[in-house]
Amino acid sequence: MEEKKVWVVGHKNPDTDSICAAIAYADLKNRIEEKTPSSQEHRVTYVAKRAGNVNAETAYVLDYFHVQAPELINDVGTQMKDISIRKTQGVSGHISMKKAWEMMKILKVVTLPVVNSRNQLEGLIVTGDIAKSYMDVYDNSILSTARTQYKNIIETLEGDLLTGNEHGYFVKGKVVIGVGSQETLAESLESDDLVIIGDREESQLLSLASNCSCMIVTNGFEVSEEVIEAAKARDVVVISTPYDMFTAARLINQSMPIKYFMTKSDIIHFHLDDYVDEVSDTVAKIRHRDFPILDENQHYVGMFSRRNLLSAQKKQVILVDHNEKSQAVSNIEEAEILEIIDHHRLGSLETIAPVYFRNQPLGCTSTIIYQMYQEKGIPVEPEMAGLLCAAILSDTLMFRSPTCTEVDKEAATCLAKIAGVEVTELAQKMFEAGSNFDSKSEEEILSQDFKIFHSGDTTFGVSQVSAMSRQELDKVQKRIAPKLGYMLGEKKLDMEFVMLTDILNESTYLIYEGEGALALIKDACTGAEEDGVLLKGVVSRKKQLIPMLMNALAERA
Repeated sequence: MEEKKVWVVGHKNPDTDSICAAIAYADLKNRIEEKTPSSQEHRVTYVAKRAGNVNAETAYVLDYFHVQAPELINDVGTQMKDISIRKTQGVSGHISMKKAWEMMKILKVVTLPVVNSRNQLEGLIVTGDIAKSYMDVYDNSILSTARTQYKNIIETLEGDLLTGNEHGYFVKGKVVIGVGSQETLAESLESDDLVIIGDREESQLLSLASNCSCMIVTNGFEVSEEVIEAAKARDVVVISTPYDMFTAARLINQSMPIKYFMTKSDIIHFHLDDYVDEVSDTVAKIRHRDFPILDENQHYVGMFSRRNLLSAQKKQVILVDHNEKSQAVSNIEEAEILEIIDHHRLGSLETIAPVYFRNQPLGCTSTIIYQMYQEKGIPVEPEMAGLLCAAILSDTLMFRSPTCTEVDKEAATCLAKIAGVEVTELAQKMFEAGSNFDSKSEEEILSQDFKIFHSGDTTFGVSQVSAMSRQELDKVQKRIAPKLGYMLGEKKLDMEFVMLTDILNESTYLIYEGEGALALIKDACTGAEEDGVLLKGVVSRKKQLIPMLMNALAERA
């Protein structure tokens, strides 16, 4: 049964709802999958992922309920691991050219990867290399120069080993055809030569006396016991082949090992984690037909061609707690979005095919997911209930946010009972953990709950920093205010706003950076000053601040 994985992921710079919703929805989908018939051809596994670092509040929640944080992903673009890889087995560099050619014909490939005993790529042998070995003119010492193993010679000539060690190598001398008179043969032979010879016993013995290293007897002629014993005494390899002398001489060069002809350096290869669009750009400039793929440990995995790139399978994802392209993980347009579960305004994401899109005006995505558990008749386990409850408390600021509904309150209350926690105590500990900024850099504070928005030609970012006291927020403001200009440049924004939200007093002090930011604040609300503005009763970015800013920008258009 083939297993297919679908990623469930929240937005960049994830908050507690984004992380917990991804974990819980993956759990729900997997439990639904378990109830489907096991005979189905493709089993789907849903895996929670995250598109950014876990903030302190979320880390506390995950630790409290003993749940591991999802794996971080930075990009959902199609990678080489998503294409159909041809699992051409790697071969040893010691096999003969003839065997390589036969393998290519059987496998219907034009390239063979050559690997070592650790499955690391050593080279590539292509049909052109084999053609070159057949067509080029070599001197009669090429066999020893290539360090040809006797085993290869036996295999190529379909011979039988009569004496000697087939695992040895022909490393010195030349190839001699044992024809003509005894005098002519004696003049041709030198120590360590390889001689191809017929059935004349006197010539065979002369070859042995000349200290040849290997003697190939053609036509399947029988070799006398005297010759065999003489060969053994001198450690000479004797091979009997059914081929005649001409054919044996023609074929013997095909016994050379492929490592002598293979491409060893500057091999163009790719890795499983490489992105298809980048690989396509490189491959388009190269005339090679096939390319090897390696894993992260540089081990050979398989081969691919240009055609394989065209059949790449897009990653399948489910998005939770967002539907804005600017908030989604990078290269979301290359992925296949299957579902969107959200509670925000409709954003800029576009899909090629229709998707299941559930968007409700509630205070938290996790409330929607709790409803889906109920609708499917699947009980929520205590750990998942704890995560969902914590997410609701976080997103609604313990029911203080104007985005909070009675549905959110009821859901959090029910989930708290299942998880065995007390709402107020859990919320306080969560917020205290999230308000501990001493160990964080200014960049981390600004990025932990940051979202980008677009209105016409204007792009602006909004960070929200929440704490249990005004004093804590004042300290944070002094640290982060000088860094707002840096955020503008790094994120390529026109304006940057930071909501310093006092949870207990239900108010926000808004600071800003960027040309036109102060004018926009003055258009959106009253009481704006050079260093910021106090927004009493404003604690929600989604339902309060963003609509104010969007309306002000729309009136300018």
